[in-house]
Amino acid sequence: MVGKQLKLLRERAGLSQSEFGRLVRYGPDHISAMERGVRTPRPDFLVKADPILNANGMLIAVIPDVEDAMRRARTRHPEWYRGQAEMEREAAELHHYCAHAVHGLLQTEAHARALFAKRRPFLSEETIEKRVADRLSRQQIFECWPPPIVSYVLEEAVLDRPVGGSKVHADQLRRLLDVGDRQNVEIQVLPTKTEEHPGVDGAFNLLVPNGHEQVAYLEVQGHPQLIIHREDVRKIADRYGIMRAMALTPKQSRALIEEKVDKL
Repeated sequence: MVGKQLKLLRERAGLSQSEFGRLVRYGPDHISAMERGVRTPRPDFLVKADPILNANGMLIAVIPDVEDAMRRARTRHPEWYRGQAEMEREAAELHHYCAHAVHGLLQTEAHARALFAKRRPFLSEETIEKRVADRLSRQQIFECWPPPIVSYVLEEAVLDRPVGGSKVHADQLRRLLDVGDRQNVEIQVLPTKTEEHPGVDGAFNLLVPNGHEQVAYLEVQGHPQLIIHREDVRKIADRYGIMRAMALTPKQSRALIEEKVDKL
């Protein structure tokens, strides 16, 4: 119902999803997901959107109901992923090395849908839509306060794979620029021409849960592994630190991504 109200008010204000998104600092995919009811609008978003859409307090009035729904919402992720999803949502720091694909927290709706559509064995349309909604719901951590510290090291090859076609790919690269513009996020690209680096064993994630020590999370061909042994985590963190030093700076990485967008 809130999503339908948002859409009605936005259209009444004569704003496109992109125009409205720029005013509230959300991507058009997020606006679309909220209007379609697959993503829950956060209270701070509703406070910001109310005057922009001339809602006269209508959106602010539903905040208690939204907060209640969020408290009662059941975790929708697959059973094997729920522990990781919970840690991710409450983490103070998130650090990711992406070797083959754009990380889920950075994906646009169209990019995620294209990936799930290519899964083998095939997924039903219903399952694909659910997986896409679940992935988008995870991205709400970017709107949390206080925000987590987030960093990414992306292999340049990840930026060159046109998942979903040229338009979807261009929108995905723009999404990287939008997220990378946030104060708490740093995105660095590791050039393909780099001769060698300590991350050749594959992608990984490092998390610092609130009030706990850092852990590592790996996933290979659908098989997850949570690493909590202090020495093993230290070794992965050490590799990540070296890779960040070898990668382009955030400013240089942004310039490279912008260059790739201009060529599409």
